[in-house]
Amino acid sequence: SSIAGLVQPTSGTIEIFGRPHTDVETVRPHIGMLIETPAFYDYLSGRRNLEILARLHGGIERRRIDEVLDRVGLLPRADDRVGKYSHGMRQRLGVAQALLHRPRLVLLDEPTNGLDPEGSAQMWALLRSLVTDDRMTVVVSSHLLHEVEEACNRIAVINQGIVVACDEVRRLLFF
Repeated sequence: SSIAGLVQPTSGTIEIFGRPHTDVETVRPHIGMLIETPAFYDYLSGRRNLEILARLHGGIERRRIDEVLDRVGLLPRADDRVGKYSHGMRQRLGVAQALLHRPRLVLLDEPTNGLDPEGSAQMWALLRSLVTDDRMTVVVSSHLLHEVEEACNRIAVINQGIVVACDEVRRLLFF
């Protein structure tokens, strides 16, 4: 929440791309985020929800909506009402929303929360592809160590707001 600028840190500083995280004009346009559970208009289609968000953001081409829907595996269901989407589909639509403006950094809070094993595997595959194919930095907050262990290359362990360990997964877990 602090990295996203939603909560003010009680001490210390956070820099993103060499700038203070509070620098709204130079940092925020390069961050996509999915914090908590994504909220959408249930009576509108997934595509229509993204069209509204794209218009609010500005500068997003119409074809980008289909690109992100395809990327998260929702293009075949893009015209269905979000109210008919499963929890996993809503999570993927949330990731699509975070990707709309081609961010350099994506912040995701518990992206597999409430997903079945297949949905979790699909989500982690998507996140890995964002890193390898799109060269994005993806920061995931998760309490599911087994998933983090398999999918991430670096982890930070935070206890009561203090980073107590930060290194490559293999060094922290397999010393």
